[in-house]
Amino acid sequence: MTSAPPRPDAVRAALSAAPQAAPAYPRPDLDRSHRWTSLDGVWELDVPGGAAPSTVPITVPFAWETVASGVGRTWLEHATYRRRIAVPAEWAGARTVLCFGAVHHHAVVRVDGAVLAEHVGGSTPFEVDLDGVLAPGAEGVLEVEVHAPADKRAIPHGKQRSIPRDDYDGVSFTPTSGIWQPVWLEARGRTYAARVTVRGESLTGFDVTVDVAGDAPAGALVTVEVAARAGSDPGAGPGAGRAAGTTTGAAESIELVADGTGTASGRVEIAEPRLWSPAGPHLYVLTVTTVSAAGGEPDRVAVTGGLRRIERRGEHLYLNDERIYLRGVLDQGYWPESGLTAPDVGTLVADLEHARDLGYNLVRKHIKLEDPRWLHHADRTGMLVWAEPPAPSRFGTEAAQAFEAQIAPMVERDGNHPSIVVWGLYNEEWGLDWDIPGSPDRADAALRAYETLHALDNTRPIVENSGWAHVRTDLVDWHYYDEDPAAWAANVAALAAGTRDDFPVRLAPDFLAKKSLYGSADHPRSGLPILNSEYGAGFTSLERAWHLRWQTQELRRHDRFAGYVYTELTDVEHEMAGLLDVDRRPKDRGGLDPRDVNAETVLVVDLVPVHAGADLAVPEADLVLGVHVSHHGPGVVRGQVRAAWVPAGTPFGEGGVGEPLGTGSETVEAKPFELSPAVTVTVPPPGPVTAARLHLWLVDDGGAVRARTFVDAAPIEEPNRRGLRWDG
Repeated sequence: MTSAPPRPDAVRAALSAAPQAAPAYPRPDLDRSHRWTSLDGVWELDVPGGAAPSTVPITVPFAWETVASGVGRTWLEHATYRRRIAVPAEWAGARTVLCFGAVHHHAVVRVDGAVLAEHVGGSTPFEVDLDGVLAPGAEGVLEVEVHAPADKRAIPHGKQRSIPRDDYDGVSFTPTSGIWQPVWLEARGRTYAARVTVRGESLTGFDVTVDVAGDAPAGALVTVEVAARAGSDPGAGPGAGRAAGTTTGAAESIELVADGTGTASGRVEIAEPRLWSPAGPHLYVLTVTTVSAAGGEPDRVAVTGGLRRIERRGEHLYLNDERIYLRGVLDQGYWPESGLTAPDVGTLVADLEHARDLGYNLVRKHIKLEDPRWLHHADRTGMLVWAEPPAPSRFGTEAAQAFEAQIAPMVERDGNHPSIVVWGLYNEEWGLDWDIPGSPDRADAALRAYETLHALDNTRPIVENSGWAHVRTDLVDWHYYDEDPAAWAANVAALAAGTRDDFPVRLAPDFLAKKSLYGSADHPRSGLPILNSEYGAGFTSLERAWHLRWQTQELRRHDRFAGYVYTELTDVEHEMAGLLDVDRRPKDRGGLDPRDVNAETVLVVDLVPVHAGADLAVPEADLVLGVHVSHHGPGVVRGQVRAAWVPAGTPFGEGGVGEPLGTGSETVEAKPFELSPAVTVTVPPPGPVTAARLHLWLVDDGGAVRARTFVDAAPIEEPNRRGLRWDG
């Protein structure tokens, strides 16, 4: 028996009874938390249903497909949110602004039945000026009507599943529709800073542009005061610094006057600048105060910035004039009960800590504009970020325009974050029908997206089409998945040497395509940094750990590469490629510590392994291995590679490694970003055992262990192929 939909009075009772969690201000990088109120919580949702429409409670900001929303309805294409809102009486004399983090996909905003705004774009923020609509102390009914088409192919949607299905449906997930990022009210001055652009690429100060809006923006006086942020060290928790009302150090400031268009620009020089980097993520707070030329209450907003410069020099990347190697992991930002919206801020930022704990210095946030609080925590803790928007899945004029329409809002929202060191655009020609080489129109769309972004922000490298078929790019990145360790090693070597620029890609079970790094014969084959931005293999967690170890070592073997991005941080629904499961729990990695794989200094073994658990057969005579050192830190590393057999599966740190067997290697010297020559390690056989593990570690001249890896020895058999074979 089907239960009747809840009546509106029952919904209102649920609203009043629902517990409200303490909210965190949604824009700590653009901080107006001194006067704001959250609108997250339980709203009414009108759900059309033919002859029996219903009104149900929904928890904002969770998409209506999710369990966390309380609705759990997939393929709902249209619904209307409703709740009462009140402007605090103490905001008298201020301007009240209604802010939306993101609503997928088409939103119409009404207050007391009057249409105030309409927004298209499921990942970009928008705001509604309530001046003259609701006075301080007044209440009204806020409605947000949302259209979220099931056919998403022509709209930017990333990995949300579509009907009809995307070409890449096998790696698509539950859709995210409706309000899926925070909603809030905030008070601003009558004349206020609508946009603040901060760039610290000079490394000596901040270039600042303020776009003034509201009453009489032309001629407004804008003061920018800079102070160091308290709690900008990696150990400080969310909300430290300006949100807690504290800054440190002497402030430096400038005064500007907005021109006739309401724009004020200038530079604040820092007398003793401290740079932002992963090792020292020093942040500054720029307090922007805006006052109309006619006077009145000032508007204040605190903007977070960092002094840092990312640039390419030939085929290398430099951060603050020092060469850097990107050790990244791909993160899709999904949670099992809340989809693209994190359950809470602590859970949101915890994924950055997971990535750091696994040894990574960069997160590629995959085809998703993540919650600004995540980016702010990356700024605070020194995690580098590769940021990219969602894309459509089928090419057309409308789809290309919708994709390009996201670029300016993306830069406006996220461009101040020093953690973002790479901008991505299209991914694997999604939205370009996998066919840049065969279509000038599709190639032009990728080029146009690059040029649009470059005109808005040329301070970061831009990747116009991640993975394949580059048209114009600042980084040549490639995606390559291969289960065969010998083929992987050979193809990676050929890509590094430039003797090949294509590789096989399985686009569907019956569709194996040859993909090139370049979209045309005219694209230069050298002179740009080259890096892998997706790799990984294996069906079981043990196999994936094995491929992580060996495939990453082959990337580190070649000095030409500027970095890598492993796929991926966590499982997502049916995609089980994560280092952590969907609940962020570690998997069985067979004793592998990913921090050893992703360390600044690693060992590279001259061996093509056979399969997971059996890199080679148990030796019956002395085992001779060549071992290199790859070092991506400052200074030269000198030391000796040592080895010891331990019981199969033993991780480092358990039971000790004992005294090195045989003789240690000769002294090895590794210069920064240069693979060392091989040194020879010779060890006697492990004895009469079925399986064993050979620990290898580098001890420097000071006695410190600088790098670790291992080799597994076990019986190797031909795979079983008995039984009936289907040949037809």
